Amino acid sequence: MPVITEIEDLRRIYRRRVPKMFYDYTESGSWSEQTFRENSSDFDDLYFRQRVAVDMADRSLNSQMIGQDVSMPVALAPVGLTGMQHWDGEIKAAKAAEKFGVPYSLSTMSICSIEDVAANTSKPFWMQVYTLKDDDFMQRLFDRAKEAKCSAAIITVDLQLLGQRHRDLKNGLSAPPKLTPKSVANMMTKVQWGMGMLSTKRRFFGNIVGHAKGVSDPSSLSTWTAQAFDQSLDWDRIREFRKMWDGPLIIKGIMDPRDARKALNVGADAIVVSNHGGRQLDGALSAIRALEPIVEAVGDKIEVHFDSGIRSGQDVLKALALGAKGTYIGRAYVYGLGAMGQEGVTRSLQVIEKELDMSMALCGHRDIKGVDRDILMVPKGFSDGWDQEPPAA
Repeated sequence: MPVITEIEDLRRIYRRRVPKMFYDYTESGSWSEQTFRENSSDFDDLYFRQRVAVDMADRSLNSQMIGQDVSMPVALAPVGLTGMQHWDGEIKAAKAAEKFGVPYSLSTMSICSIEDVAANTSKPFWMQVYTLKDDDFMQRLFDRAKEAKCSAAIITVDLQLLGQRHRDLKNGLSAPPKLTPKSVANMMTKVQWGMGMLSTKRRFFGNIVGHAKGVSDPSSLSTWTAQAFDQSLDWDRIREFRKMWDGPLIIKGIMDPRDARKALNVGADAIVVSNHGGRQLDGALSAIRALEPIVEAVGDKIEVHFDSGIRSGQDVLKALALGAKGTYIGRAYVYGLGAMGQEGVTRSLQVIEKELDMSMALCGHRDIKGVDRDILMVPKGFSDGWDQEPPAA
């Protein structure tokens, strides 16, 4: 087995083992990919304060996210097409998260269905939903999540329009994928991946095919997806979704303090500061720069989580120090999944856990719940001076 010391080790193996179409889907952003790059690189502008002669024994990363006990404040983010990165990928990722003691979030655009994941796990997971036009489909999706005993719903609010991702267009990646001779030839070189995909019956969008009106097979999926997303979404519409789900609710995709305050008024239990991993509005501020003003805007009125750009336990620690109560990893665990299946997801969590634990200790803390901004040296203007919040309209 290769020695895995950092998330980058898993990414290199992942790149070798997964077809280019699906690697590019993960490892890309929209347009020029500026925001995609800066989501990660902007963490480098934050420095830790090292402390010495501090008792570092008996450390704890145990915490809570929306009232749920977690072994560390890290959740697996909802990622579409995970089941194409590795056969039965959503099931394997959910099982790894369950064993590790962190939340797993299932995407609406997953290959394995809600029912598939529920049948193969023993603890509740979270269900992510998009803001779609079809009320009947949305209500049944929420109902299916309740039936599967999902413990929270995540509404993603930053995908009314699909950001243009050049690599996906060139690779023919859509719903369903449009295979070309070039992409098929590349898939044929990924023998282990191909054998695994042949061994499973789960190769299409399990939450949609057979559930959405008029989508009885993969060939009818493209028409549905082209028309499904609601470009007229507003906060009243989000309130309607809130009525469809009576459990804990998380709103994902907040990048502006004004939107954070509006989320308070629709009954959300938490918000996620996220720019969709740099896959929507290119040229937007990195998520880590947007975090602190949002935390200041809402105070302790709502739980603030963080997503986009995390590649290490040190990134997690920096986000927590700036006020996040929980964090999400997407690409970091997908690298592990594509590289080694369930074991790879576990490896990615282990890497992040070790980095988080050791960095916390060297900053003079034993309990993750006590970490605050004092462990960081934040450069002037890191999150202000951007005219971030114009006067209210």
